[in-house]
Amino acid sequence: MGYRVVQWGTGNVGRHALRCIIGHPDLELVGVWVHGDDKVGKDAGELCGVGPVGVLATNDADELMAMRADCVSYMATGDLRPNEAVEDMCRILETGSNVVSTSVVPLVYPPTADPRAAARLEEACRVGGTSCFTSGIDPGFANDLLPLTLLGACERVDSVRVMEILNYDTYDQAEVLFETMGFGQALDSTPLLLFPGALTFAWGGVVSMIAEGLGVELDEIRETHERRPAETTFDIAAGRVEAGTTAALRFEVQGIVNGRPAIVVEHVTRLHDALAPDWPQPAGHGSYRILIEGSPSLKCELELSDTAGDHNAAGLTVTAMRLLNAIPAVCEAEPGLLSTLDLPLVTGRHVMR
Repeated sequence: MGYRVVQWGTGNVGRHALRCIIGHPDLELVGVWVHGDDKVGKDAGELCGVGPVGVLATNDADELMAMRADCVSYMATGDLRPNEAVEDMCRILETGSNVVSTSVVPLVYPPTADPRAAARLEEACRVGGTSCFTSGIDPGFANDLLPLTLLGACERVDSVRVMEILNYDTYDQAEVLFETMGFGQALDSTPLLLFPGALTFAWGGVVSMIAEGLGVELDEIRETHERRPAETTFDIAAGRVEAGTTAALRFEVQGIVNGRPAIVVEHVTRLHDALAPDWPQPAGHGSYRILIEGSPSLKCELELSDTAGDHNAAGLTVTAMRLLNAIPAVCEAEPGLLSTLDLPLVTGRHVMR
């Protein structure tokens, strides 16, 4: 078999990752960590909607770490528990298992992550002779690898803007939508995502990574945002959105170069297609858009869709596969924290059916 992998967490992304590990010809599922007692003892295949595979879920972390798997796919929630997630990953790394993760998003670019967390992880990698790579789709390949690849075809770059333009109506994560992002709240509320510095905490790393790729210095990173209300009450997969509450959010994380916004990550998020018609519109049902001004100027539109036509579900699969396909490169890398800039080109090796 291929690389021995433990899936850590079976939530929104982890459930997709579990299915993808089971079906990947280069990966062998050897363990599954779950948070809920109701999942303990269940077959991994049952947890992700495929047939039984003979691997039972457990909440015994020590048991899984004792396996010394080649890699742990760590996808437990980290937004509201970053310190605990870092400590989990350190314990895994110290026991000799590499880690790929979606959980602590500033680690997509370790040089700008929390120095204490980065130092703790680097030491764990040194002790275990292991490597740790954090990525996904956004933050992740849609706003680091993809724009960096396109920038490599330019004679001159004046600016680069990386956009996510999506309707989150099928994204069934109430905590993320209503608490972290502030949908369904009053327009003057301050959800976690809009606390000063929170946007930079999450997306500043990819802005800095692009700056490093371009060989430019950032003067600073700025944040802007605006919101629009629901005109009527309506329901989405995660719950009800009352009229007058936040139903559309637009923000920018701006890398300032020579006094101007030159490297920008922008999100345009709606819960209903009719909202904020004057804001940028996606291609199809939703898209990631890269706009490069320079010589030549480039525009790239990335649309996602799963077998049922759902762009949000497709995004979850892409988030998982960016990491799972990178496992061989992460396992073969020198010990330490890794970013996209440190890895060779990761392709979908052996996934063509």
